[in-house]
Amino acid sequence: MPSLSPDQRRAVESVVTATPIVRAIADAFAAAGHDLHLVGGPVRDALMGRDVHDLDFTTDARPEAIEALLKPLARATWDIGRAFGTIGSVFGSGEAEVVVEVTTYRADSYDPASRKPTVEFGDTLAGDLGRRDFTVNAMALSVVTGAFADPHGGLGDLAELVLRTPSAPEVSFGDDPLRMMRAARFASQLGFWPAPEVVTAMTGMAERIDIVSAERVRDELSRLLLSDAPRPGLDLLVRTGLAERVLPEVAALEREVDEHNRHKDIYQHTLTVVEQSIELEKARGHAPDLVGRLAALLHDIGKPATKRFEGGGKVSFHHHDVVGAKLTKNRLTALRFSADEVKAVARLVELHLRFHGYADADWTDSAVRRYVRDAGDQLERLHILTRADCTTRNTRKANRLRTAYEQLEWRIDALAEQEELDALRPDLDGTQIMEVLGIRPGPEVGQAYRFLLDQRLEHGPLGEDRAREALLAWWGSR
Repeated sequence: MPSLSPDQRRAVESVVTATPIVRAIADAFAAAGHDLHLVGGPVRDALMGRDVHDLDFTTDARPEAIEALLKPLARATWDIGRAFGTIGSVFGSGEAEVVVEVTTYRADSYDPASRKPTVEFGDTLAGDLGRRDFTVNAMALSVVTGAFADPHGGLGDLAELVLRTPSAPEVSFGDDPLRMMRAARFASQLGFWPAPEVVTAMTGMAERIDIVSAERVRDELSRLLLSDAPRPGLDLLVRTGLAERVLPEVAALEREVDEHNRHKDIYQHTLTVVEQSIELEKARGHAPDLVGRLAALLHDIGKPATKRFEGGGKVSFHHHDVVGAKLTKNRLTALRFSADEVKAVARLVELHLRFHGYADADWTDSAVRRYVRDAGDQLERLHILTRADCTTRNTRKANRLRTAYEQLEWRIDALAEQEELDALRPDLDGTQIMEVLGIRPGPEVGQAYRFLLDQRLEHGPLGEDRAREALLAWWGSR
């Protein structure tokens, strides 16, 4: 079994020494006759030189004993999943706050038809590590004795940036099919690549992902998309057939490759748009944005359904924005994304082509106002998506589109300064409309409100006096 180099041991032990409370926890477990091991992600990340944020431990103690040992030391303890053997605790407060999770050795057994594992507690560290997802997560450091355990060659796989499973991949993925998606996430998040036998198992067992709950699939997909480099993981999902099960609309894009080169490769274009949207996120000072990245991934999923061959060998995708918005809503709803996320992503997909009218013709101020109104609170995301959607290799065309969008943003900013464009409301509210027209609440108030909103968009702020005159003229012409 490979042993830690002095530098590697210092890296792992620094996780323990940097958090003094760990020593107190280790002493409490040792005094009670139990071992305690730092395990999984924290060990892997420390060896990779990555920041360690979560402290995960495994032990031979049962959940009741874990809770009894942590309670006198912790500010609070809670049941993360007593049935799964995990007790959580928090130490300190503010910037010094540390969250610790301790789990009893596991010996899971899974019902092939069930979404949830049947948990059996184990008695050995080796048995626990053998049930973990990948060898790079199956290493442990005893914080009681200092012993390092790596029974499945995780150190070697870590050095090679390869993903292997402690047991046969068919057994591992049969135990928990979500591990197949986790392999894709690690490809993006950590730069690992699955070993050939792992890819083979993912491909042959892709349909097993169907038994995993939509919420777990959603969370794993979200983590993948929020990584710095989603492209490798997304491509792995497509190549293994997993995307056909969880994101069939994206998988359909890959099948749209046109060997006759009548139109660009929509699938590769989509992955490039995702990459470019991330670059723009960073350049514009934003944190990783799940809504924006989902919109980039799904913006063209309406194309396969709207593909038409036109005269002269051309291909069209008329209304793919509208069709794509509907498909987006259905898919994200099925994956149990929140209503706000579904609404925002679908709106961005629906609007992602709107700018091209600006690039091809001069827009009036009222058209710019309508663009802003329709985007609403998604305007900044729409800016990013629209800019990222330009993947043409034609330098002249790319420069023209970039310049046109910069001009549009300048005009939006200028109008916003002049008119407080973020608060696009008529010059009179509902109460004022009823006073001017002498009417009571009802449908006519809404009609009058929409008339004044159109006037506001078309002409900018009118002021209350001019708005009253326009309203009375409109009312009198009815």
